[in-house]
Amino acid sequence: MTTTPIQTLPPGRHRLTIDVDGREREFWVYVPTQASQPSEGWPIVFTFHGGLSNAPTMVRFCELNELGDTAGFVTVFPNGTGRVPTMKTWNAGMCCGYAKRENVDDVHFVEMLLEDIPQRVPIDPSRIYATGMSNGGMMSYLLGDKLSDRFAAIAPVGGTMGNDTCSPGRPMPLMHMHGTDDQFVRWEGGVGPRSKSKLDFFSVDHAIENWVKANNANPIPTIERMPAAVDDGTWIEKFTYDQSGPDSAEVILFKIHGGGHTWPGKESRLDLLGASTHNLDANSEILDFFGRHRLLG
Repeated sequence: MTTTPIQTLPPGRHRLTIDVDGREREFWVYVPTQASQPSEGWPIVFTFHGGLSNAPTMVRFCELNELGDTAGFVTVFPNGTGRVPTMKTWNAGMCCGYAKRENVDDVHFVEMLLEDIPQRVPIDPSRIYATGMSNGGMMSYLLGDKLSDRFAAIAPVGGTMGNDTCSPGRPMPLMHMHGTDDQFVRWEGGVGPRSKSKLDFFSVDHAIENWVKANNANPIPTIERMPAAVDDGTWIEKFTYDQSGPDSAEVILFKIHGGGHTWPGKESRLDLLGASTHNLDANSEILDFFGRHRLLG
């Protein structure tokens, strides 16, 4: 049960709590103030912060809520767990931190949110999506695997799979963005030079190979070098693994050459995260990708 009465949420920002497995969990909900509510209910995008971060920091990091305000989708920024309010993590397989050590069931947390939020704001159940950064990207992967009956598509950024394999209950459309110069979650896998966890992460290739197979997608991608609008030392390759038939889902990979542990299109506030490309806008790509996919009944 929630710790606050169920109430209809007006447009704007709302900080809410819910009791999950004896813990009070926080989450922020942004209901559009400019767009009109669709008759079938709002699309909703769950956006997960990185490790040793938190929901308010993720809001500033990606600003996806601002796009939702005008484009017309609800954004939810859940908070992980941890002893320090500004340093939370997710239990997303091998990673990370407090949430992993305490065996926090973050999938159950999201399941509870999926029951709670539609009581507060009209949601289109066919248009529920997940994205996230780093440990939050890993959480998106986990939700795509474990809750494929609830999420229509996922779009991890800067975070690879946290498990050896995946077996979603249905093909799950996937889009992944990752920098080749990421020093926290390395493209090649292993321990990143700047990694706080010092975990031996899986590679980007490991994630893509697993999901191309799970999605029954075409194993031979179409590769496109995207035009560079800005000379900022980065350039983008887009790998598209198309659907191979009706029981299939696409996998898209943006390889950001020269990119760091950052959100494409947004300035990095910390130099140690590396370069943030201006030749790719993560928010617009995520919106376009999610807009192509609905969960069919």
